[in-house]
Amino acid sequence: MPVSILLADDHTIVREGFRTLLERAQFKLVGEASDGWTAVRLAQTRRPDVVLMDQSMPLLNGTDAAREILASLPSTAIVLLTIHVDQHFVVAALRAGVRGYVVKTQAAAELVCAIREVAGGGTFISPHVAGGLVDAYLDGRATATDPLTLREREVLQLVAEGKTTKDVAAALGLTVKTAEYYRSRIITKLGVHNTAGLVRYALRSGVVHLMAAYCCAVTCPDLLQSIEKAIEQLVA
Repeated sequence: MPVSILLADDHTIVREGFRTLLERAQFKLVGEASDGWTAVRLAQTRRPDVVLMDQSMPLLNGTDAAREILASLPSTAIVLLTIHVDQHFVVAALRAGVRGYVVKTQAAAELVCAIREVAGGGTFISPHVAGGLVDAYLDGRATATDPLTLREREVLQLVAEGKTTKDVAAALGLTVKTAEYYRSRIITKLGVHNTAGLVRYALRSGVVHLMAAYCCAVTCPDLLQSIEKAIEQLVA
């Protein structure tokens, strides 16, 4: 039987390109998603062998979507497509249970190999980043763990994308009071004092992509100012 695949990317034209590639390789496409939570729901109903997913997904990023999927479907293999090559991004993905890590600039050449490898129970990491991981391991360099829980990261992403507390509560099935509690706990854990601090952490840790946060903030002047301030502090 052909390997069944769920494809998740928020750009239609990108999905079309990958769809063509997957079909040529004779994989079976069982669904497409344009945001992280849709990917989670489709994975739970379609039960694909492999989920091919962009890291920079709206509402729920690829790494955290992988955690949600694997919590109910531990045998599903996740291949993450990403622009991030820094060690801490790769380690965070592997800790989440991702078995394939493919850098987008190398995706066309490596993707089919990655899917076949993880579908067979293996692990695939783009050679472009694998060398750095080996060097870090041999040098004894450790990567810090994220202080936030999965739920807190989910709340943080929605806040960084400009969602109100009421929106966050509705998206995650929480009461408004509980959503407010999570936001307060995140602020305490991270030692920040405002939305700019939350956005800065979300950008730095890969919880949210810069363009996703910026696009959502266009209609929210306060958040837009927070993002611009966060960027200034990141590059300072």
